[in-house]
Amino acid sequence: MESSQRIDEALHEQAGFFFFGGHLIEAGETPYQQYEVWQSPLLGTLFRLDGYFMTSERDEFFYHENIIHPAAITHPAPRTALVIGGGDGGSIEEIFKHPSIERVVLVELDGKVIDIARDHLASIHRGALDDPRLELHVADGLAYVRETAPARGESFDLIVLDLTDPIGPAAELYSERYFADCKALLTAQGAMTLHIGSPFFQPERVRGHVQDLARVFRHVTPMFVHIPLYGTLWGIAMASDQLDPGSVSAHEVDARIHARGIEHLQYYNGETHHAIAALPNYIRQLIGR
Repeated sequence: MESSQRIDEALHEQAGFFFFGGHLIEAGETPYQQYEVWQSPLLGTLFRLDGYFMTSERDEFFYHENIIHPAAITHPAPRTALVIGGGDGGSIEEIFKHPSIERVVLVELDGKVIDIARDHLASIHRGALDDPRLELHVADGLAYVRETAPARGESFDLIVLDLTDPIGPAAELYSERYFADCKALLTAQGAMTLHIGSPFFQPERVRGHVQDLARVFRHVTPMFVHIPLYGTLWGIAMASDQLDPGSVSAHEVDARIHARGIEHLQYYNGETHHAIAALPNYIRQLIGR
């Protein structure tokens, strides 16, 4: 394909954005979704599902660092984590930077996503898919949380919903009931994180997720970061009954990063830990804060 090939995504019925795509490396359809892997002059290897941008090797840290570290650093010593979705491996790679981690369970519905990650996204997962602490399940995340994990008596310090948008079959994984099911698997000091959408282009989605989380958890912390691949300011939420990221000072965040020997952070530090949770007035009004 020509280097001027353009890849578009709609953010709203009246707005969207694009990247010049370079060339298409691989595309196809699984029983669950359509996928594309591109080589982008700006973003490097770029991965899409059903026409939506998922991750790229050059900007993945905006999303993966912020969906993992605010919760993981707030926790005094996370040992176990459950990631629903996240087959590209970017989230688990960030989790494994915490030396207290003993076990991570990754539940990805579509095995092809894992194959794509192994073939094309090594710079994102950095070998995390082969870490001996990883337990990998190609399975339904809904059934795992509601049936498999309770039957096995499992509990987790961190639960990460690293999902596609709440459309079609994924919608139930953003429901208040599913949030409660996840909470039942958390340890006493456990926390859950997930992305909640764009406050400007998807305000009702953001409001609804925050309200549903607040009906389940004592502490809900919405955080917002501009993600280049998503073309807009994007929301991430941390929810917990015990952990409040605002209770950890910027100095203490940096001290914990140093004490845990966490390296190669391109976004997250003590100041951003608080900065991403600082809400502009229009978002305060949107979510009732």
